[in-house]
Amino acid sequence: MNSAGHLYKELVFHDFKGPMNFATKIAELAEREHHHPVLAIDWGKYVLELWTHKINGLTENNFILAAKISGLPHSPPSS
Repeated sequence: MNSAGHLYKELVFHDFKGPMNFATKIAELAEREHHHPVLAIDWGKYVLELWTHKINGLTENNFILAAKISGLPHSPPSS
């Protein structure tokens, strides 16, 4: 959770394509769930922020989507 009270996750990748591919997986899941996180992609880094805009806070749906996102496969960081 970040200082704004939103669910926050940052992942490290070894290239730019990794975070892009992961974002596509999340976009497909978000469309099915009708709940859309904020995504930021940079070289080797992917940042996700999740909250319910309507109430500017967290609901059960945020935690459900976060758990589903955590279950998605992603490229391992470079060693």
